[in-house]
Amino acid sequence: MAQYSVYIDGASGTTGLRIRDRLAGEDDIELVVLEAEQRKDLSCRLKALGRSDLGILCLPDDAARELVSAAPDQARIIDTSTAHRTSWVYGFAELQSPASVVPAPGPRYRDFIRTARRVAVPGCHATGFLALVSPLLRGGFIDPSLRLHCHSLSGYSGGGKTMIAAYRDPGRPQDYSSPRQYSLALNHKHLPEMQIIAGLEKPPLFNPIVDDYYAGMLVSVCLGAEDFTGPAPPVEELTNFFADHYRDQPLIRVREGAAQDLAANTLADRDDLEIWITGGGDLYLLMARFDNLGKGASGAAVQCLNLMLGRDEYRGLQCGPSAGPLI
Repeated sequence: MAQYSVYIDGASGTTGLRIRDRLAGEDDIELVVLEAEQRKDLSCRLKALGRSDLGILCLPDDAARELVSAAPDQARIIDTSTAHRTSWVYGFAELQSPASVVPAPGPRYRDFIRTARRVAVPGCHATGFLALVSPLLRGGFIDPSLRLHCHSLSGYSGGGKTMIAAYRDPGRPQDYSSPRQYSLALNHKHLPEMQIIAGLEKPPLFNPIVDDYYAGMLVSVCLGAEDFTGPAPPVEELTNFFADHYRDQPLIRVREGAAQDLAANTLADRDDLEIWITGGGDLYLLMARFDNLGKGASGAAVQCLNLMLGRDEYRGLQCGPSAGPLI
C-alpha cells in the first residue's frame, strides 16, 4: 500500500514526464493525477496539491509563481522552474550551506532539504558550475570578488519540448546540425543562482552552447595561477581537495589523471556527476560532466523528494559504472 501521495503539476513536460516515470514504479508512492480538463484549472490543481504529501512543479516560471502564491503555507513543494531558486531552500544536497564559515566545513543542503516546505531544484548549468566553484570558495582557494569564466555544452533536451521538436524536425534549418552559442546578451536565467548560491560578488561570464545530441552536458571553469588567493596548488593537490570534499557524496565522483578529451553525453540517463581537473603550468581547467535531465533536473528533484519524505536519499536514482579511475 502506498505510503506517500505526490502531485506533479506539469507532468507532460520533459522534466515532469521523467519524474512521473521514475515515481510510477515506486510501490510506496501514489501519484495524484487530474483529468485532462482539470489540469489548467487553478482550483483543481490546488486541491490536488492539498491532498498530497508533496507537490512537484514542472511549470514555466510565471505559472509556478501563480500556484505558489495561492498554495497553503503547509504545502510541501518542490519547484523545478527558475522562479524560486534564490529564495527557497536550494535543492543541491551535496553543496555546503552558504552559511558555513570559510574555510571551516558547514552543513550540506540536504540537512535543510529534509525539513523544508519549499525546495527549488537547481538549474542544469548552475549544477555543474556550483559543483566546481562552491568548494573552491568554501576552501578559501579563490576570493568571492573574482570574476569567473564558465563554458557549458548541453544537449538539446535542456530546451524542453519546443527545442526537442525543433531539433527532431526533418525540415529543420542546417544551423541545427552544428553547435550554437546562445544567451548572447550574457543574461542567462541561471546567472542569479550561480552567483548567489556560490557567494560571488559578481555574476560569472557565462558561455552556454547547445549541440545536436539529446542529453548530457559538460560545464567548465578556467582558472589561472593569478586567480588563487595564495600560491597556486598543483593539479594533483587540487584534485585531492575535491576528492576529500565530496568523499562521502555517492553521486559526485572525482576522477584521477588527465583526460585527453571528454564527451558531454557519456553520463546520459544517469544521476551522478563527474569532476575532472586538468591543466599545466599556470593554467587550470575544472570540468563537471553529468546528464542535464538527470542530476541537472529530474534526478535532482527525485533526490530532494526522497529527503523530504524520509525515504532513502538515493532510491530510484541511476548511477552507471565508473568511466575512469576514482580517487
